[in-house]
Amino acid sequence: MKAPVYAAIDIGSNTTHVVVAHCTAHDLDILKDEVTMVRLGESVDESGEISPELQEKALQVLQHYKELAEQEQAEQILAVATEAIRKARNGEEFLKQIQEKTGLQIQILSGEAEAVLTFYGATYEMANEPGAPKEVAVTDVGGGSTELITAKQQRITWRTSLHIGSGQMHDRFLHSNPPTYDEQEKARAFLRSSLQDAHIPDSPPLLIATGSSAASLLQLSKEAFGLDTHRDTLTREDLLRCEGLLSALPAEEVAQRYKQDLERARILPGGALILEEVMKAFSLEELRVTLHGVREGVLLAYARDGEQWLEKVNEVAQQQAVSSKGKQSNKDIQGQTFAEFSKEVLAEYAKKFLKWPDEILKHQDTEPVHKMRVASRRLRAALDAFESCCKPKLFKKVNSQVKKLADLLGAVRDSDVMLQGLHARLEQMPGDEQDGIQWLIDRLNTYHKERQQALDDALHALDENAFKKQISSCIKKSALRH
Repeated sequence: MKAPVYAAIDIGSNTTHVVVAHCTAHDLDILKDEVTMVRLGESVDESGEISPELQEKALQVLQHYKELAEQEQAEQILAVATEAIRKARNGEEFLKQIQEKTGLQIQILSGEAEAVLTFYGATYEMANEPGAPKEVAVTDVGGGSTELITAKQQRITWRTSLHIGSGQMHDRFLHSNPPTYDEQEKARAFLRSSLQDAHIPDSPPLLIATGSSAASLLQLSKEAFGLDTHRDTLTREDLLRCEGLLSALPAEEVAQRYKQDLERARILPGGALILEEVMKAFSLEELRVTLHGVREGVLLAYARDGEQWLEKVNEVAQQQAVSSKGKQSNKDIQGQTFAEFSKEVLAEYAKKFLKWPDEILKHQDTEPVHKMRVASRRLRAALDAFESCCKPKLFKKVNSQVKKLADLLGAVRDSDVMLQGLHARLEQMPGDEQDGIQWLIDRLNTYHKERQQALDDALHALDENAFKKQISSCIKKSALRH
């Protein structure tokens, strides 16, 4: 006799997802699995509320999912909501509307309960595999939150929920299409602060990633880079290649070329950055992608504990209290922990920025100009990311100084690269066509020398000790923990 059929619907910040399956306490035989991009989180981030248009779209999707579950003769339809509904001012009102119009009763999951259910869903198949590792980590990159869990012998040893997600990264930092280098650096700074404050424990040998971002990035790698179609892993190198592609092509072209939903292509750069930083935080070079997550966790929990399933999940979630650092990581970007982290990052980036002036002034090699230019970009991106914690006047002064040097470094570096290219081209041109190229080289040489002199003057005038003190004093004392 077959196991009973249940359905689970997950209303997330980016997507609304349904799974219908024959369910036991330890296994699922999936009958239907559908996902729709709704992007409730985008509306919540912009206005604090779910817009009427998105409410209507979500209601249509939920009614369709209910009908799909009924077609499969599901005995129970379980529906849960996560970050977007938790944050929305009109979340409770929207849930009442869902119940009135569809008959579905939605349970709002806490971040901690979401992490527990993610672990159940992401690992149930692996638990039945021979030789499965005893220790694992799981991450679920959603639209508005990221769940992190570690476990030993299928028992959760640590977990937290962070207010970072692929949609949130897009809406807060990655506004351009494709995202710019500076936007990516700001997003990285924010991600690193959140992950550092989470105090991730020692790394298990295996990291499992669930969520639509991980699945889409794996698919993108297969389409764009020719990965084996049966492969279920992504390396950090794979993610870096994805980031390069996503920063070079607009979302419309990514969607068309690589079989991605357009809305997913828009927010995928944020998902790639999060997964890369999570891998770094766990000191791992590879992760395993699974399509299973919260929904499957809900089905397994219900099959095991019946009507008490959520109560039991909450009990498990409460057994491991999130560390005080982990809690602080969930604060807004202007929180104390972020301010403390910003002071450390600015000092470190300033140190790298000031490493190169002496080498540049020797005029022995062009590479220090390139390296200081890169360092200037990173320092500027960090300054922009941490502006909310800075003293306005001092921020403006330091930022202006770095921008001036960055512009000079860019002019010298770019003209130098152009000259190298023109010289190479000159050697390949017929003699009667070389005059025009030589004229351009002469003009560019004059410009290069002028910019190099201006850069030399600026570097001679740079008081490194004063600059370090300005960076150290940039963060407002009121933002720091005493």
